[in-house]
Amino acid sequence: MNTQKFKLTKLACYTAYFTMSSVFSLPPLLFATLQNMYDISYTLLGTLVLINFCTQLLIDLIFTAFSKHFNVKKIVIVMPLITSLGLFIYAIVPALLPQYAYAGLLIGTVLFSLSAGLSEVLLSPVIAAIPSENPQKDMSLLHSLYAFGVFTVVVISTIFLKIFGRENWMYLTIFWALLPITASVMFAKSTIPDMNVSEENETVKKATRKILALALCAGCIFFGSCAENAMSSWISSYMEKALQINKTVGDILGMAVFAILLGTVRIYYAKYGKNIMRILLAGMTGATVCYLVAGLSSNIIFAFIACILTGLFTAMLWPGTLIMMEENLPGVGVAAYALMAASGDLGASIAPQLLGIVVDQVSVSRFAGSLGENLHQTAEQIGLRTGMLVTAIFPLIGMIFVLSAIRYFKNNKAK
Repeated sequence: MNTQKFKLTKLACYTAYFTMSSVFSLPPLLFATLQNMYDISYTLLGTLVLINFCTQLLIDLIFTAFSKHFNVKKIVIVMPLITSLGLFIYAIVPALLPQYAYAGLLIGTVLFSLSAGLSEVLLSPVIAAIPSENPQKDMSLLHSLYAFGVFTVVVISTIFLKIFGRENWMYLTIFWALLPITASVMFAKSTIPDMNVSEENETVKKATRKILALALCAGCIFFGSCAENAMSSWISSYMEKALQINKTVGDILGMAVFAILLGTVRIYYAKYGKNIMRILLAGMTGATVCYLVAGLSSNIIFAFIACILTGLFTAMLWPGTLIMMEENLPGVGVAAYALMAASGDLGASIAPQLLGIVVDQVSVSRFAGSLGENLHQTAEQIGLRTGMLVTAIFPLIGMIFVLSAIRYFKNNKAK
């Protein structure tokens, strides 16, 4: 097993995945600043989030259908540069041309979202194709670096804005834009392993027998992504408004610790993990309980802990599904990874948006007003708690998909 020539390739993948975290975690940290400095409405800022995930989803779907037409080596070299370009435009246009601030944010978002979509589609199959004595460890480590990247971006950005002021946000963004360039240089000097990007007849025939298996995996990663991203998107607001916790404390002990738990669990699995299907089932079950406790508990401490522990239980739901697919459907190719990425991105866009819709609708209802009076809470708090309870349906359905996958793979192991 020749692994030495792929050491730089593996390091490049890890670096690219780590730096990609800025695409997801930096913009939400800047939204309040952008709203105040450039008079951009929250609706337009929310549209940027939607465009982020829709762009990624489009890239995922394109690769699902046309993976054989792309040169993986060239794409992974250019991919980090697109991230850098997007972040540069995101920072420079509003600073130099404030009258076109939103246009700059929009163009930048589309560009770095395109790169993020490519990263999700290609980095996992590249890692999976590298010869390794423990491929599960490599895959879990890859996804753990994203979580630690989020933590790093949150902490460094919070400190920077506190010391240098929010009006200098563009310099912070430029700093994060420089980091992906290192990944591009590393990919240019590395060896990309052979990957299955073709659609040979034999593969197609095998795929027809595995459509149900891929559908089950897609369902698992969809509902797992829903469970993870609904909480990660709302944990800061929920702690501040529903639990009445100081915003700084909520951000550091909420979003940052949530990310730490994601990364720690993935690192732990990389070193000691096995029985991935049991872990997926435990993760879905635990996430369901956490959402229910967060929404129902009148004890602030219990609800606070439940929000944070969601990171613990959802940590392996996305990478774990990929590991399950690799173990039971070897050699499925880049198109299958693109399908998984599309399913995950769809979940990441639907769940947070649905939670927000529930909060808005319930908060203005008579039900929330009357219940809030009885519980000595505001209608908004009732709306947020209801949103958490409704979101529990995602990991609950995810449990059904995991159980179905366990049964299917057990019955078809020999096929």
